[in-house]
Amino acid sequence: MSVHDVRNLAKGPLWLMLAASLLIGGCSDGKDEQGQQGAQQKTAKKAQVETVQPGDLTLDREYPAKIRSDLSADIVARVNGVLEKQLYSPGETVEKGQTLFVIEPAQYQAAVDQAKADVESARATLENERSDYRRYERLYKQNSVSQQQRDAALSSYRTAQASLAQAKAALDDAQIDLGYTTVKATTNGKVALNDVNVGNYVTSGTTLTEVTPLNPLEVRFSIPQDEAFSLRRQQARDNSEPIKAQLAFPYADESDSTDVSLVGKVDFLGSRVDEGTSTVQARAVFDNPDQMFLPGLFVRVKLMNVKHFNALAVPQSAVTEGLKGPQLYILDEKNVIQSRFVTLGEQARSRMIIKKGLKAGDRVVVSSIGSVSPGDKIDPQAFDGDPSDTPTDPSGKNGATTTQPESNTSVSGKDTSSGASEHKNSQ
Repeated sequence: MSVHDVRNLAKGPLWLMLAASLLIGGCSDGKDEQGQQGAQQKTAKKAQVETVQPGDLTLDREYPAKIRSDLSADIVARVNGVLEKQLYSPGETVEKGQTLFVIEPAQYQAAVDQAKADVESARATLENERSDYRRYERLYKQNSVSQQQRDAALSSYRTAQASLAQAKAALDDAQIDLGYTTVKATTNGKVALNDVNVGNYVTSGTTLTEVTPLNPLEVRFSIPQDEAFSLRRQQARDNSEPIKAQLAFPYADESDSTDVSLVGKVDFLGSRVDEGTSTVQARAVFDNPDQMFLPGLFVRVKLMNVKHFNALAVPQSAVTEGLKGPQLYILDEKNVIQSRFVTLGEQARSRMIIKKGLKAGDRVVVSSIGSVSPGDKIDPQAFDGDPSDTPTDPSGKNGATTTQPESNTSVSGKDTSSGASEHKNSQ
C-alpha cells in the first residue's frame, strides 16, 4: 500500500482509517523483527579463548634471607703473654696456617727446655732402676735375696717408667704452649682489623681478629610449610632438576649494565616445622668469585625452577574483579559468556593458578575482557600468548590448549570425559 492510498483512506470513514493503521503496523513489526534478528547475528564478538587443561607450571619464589659464612672463625689467643708482632695487613686474604700474631715466646721456650731436662732425668732414673731390678731378679733365682726385696726393686722400676712418661707428657704440653705463641689463621679468607694492639698483654681466650671466607657463601632462609612440602615433592621425583637459587646485589648501580648476581643451589631443606612461625629452614650455597657479597648482608633469595604440579591456570588477563571477588568469563555450549567466581592461587609468571571454581575443559575468555560482558555471544579465536608460560604435562607437552575458530558452528566447551570434575589443587 502506497502513501497516496493511505492518504485517500484517511479522508474516508473511521473504520477505514483503523484498518489502514493496522496494515501499516503489521508491515512495521515485520521489519523490526527482521532488524532485531539481523542485529543479534551481528553481536557475536571476536575474543581469544583458551581451553584449560591441568599441567605443570614453573614458579619464581622469593624469600628474605641473610648471607652467612659458615667457615668464619675468630682468631683467639691460646696462651698468656705480651703481643709482640702482627704479621698481616687488615683486609688482606690469608691462607689457613699463615702466622698472624706472635705472643711472647721466651717464657714458653724456657718451659720446653725445662721439660726436656726433666725427661732426660727421668730416663736416667729409669735406666738405673731397670738395672737394679734385673740384678735382684737374678739373685732371687739364686735364693740370694728374698721375694720382698725382688718385689721392691720391681716397684721402683715401674715407678721410674711412670715418671719418664709423665716427664714426656709435660714436654708435649710445653711444646704445645710454645706453638700457641705463633697465632695462625684457622681458615682461608679475609682477615679483619686487629682487636688488640701490639705491646698489650693478652690472656688465653682473648679475641685478636677474625678471618671470614667470602667464597663460597651460604644463605639461610625460611619457607612456609606448604611451599616446603611442594619442594620436597619436587625433590622426590625421579630425574628432577636441582632447585636453583639466585641472589641479586641489593646495592648495584642501575646505570651499570653489568650483571651483579650469584647463582647457586639449595642444598638443605629442614626436616621439621617451626611451631612458632609454621616455616621450614632452608639453605642455599653460592660461589662468590668477585667477593661482592659479604656475610651479614640482607638480601632476597629467588628460587628459580620451582614446579607446581597438576595445576589449572589461566593468563592473568583473563582474571577480573567482580562484586564477590575474582571472576572468569567462561563460554557455554552456545559460545555465550557466563561469569564464574574463582579462588586464586599463586602467580606463575604470566599466569594465575586457580585453586577453586575451574575445571578441566572449561573455555576461558582471555582477551578483550573490557569490551565483553556476561550474556555476550563470542566468536572464539586462538590464544596467541607466550607459549613458554603454558602449563606442561609430565611429558613436557602443553597442558593448556587454545580454542581454534570455527565457521558457522559452535565450539563445545563441555567436558565429556567420565572423570571430569572440578579440579582440586593437590599442592
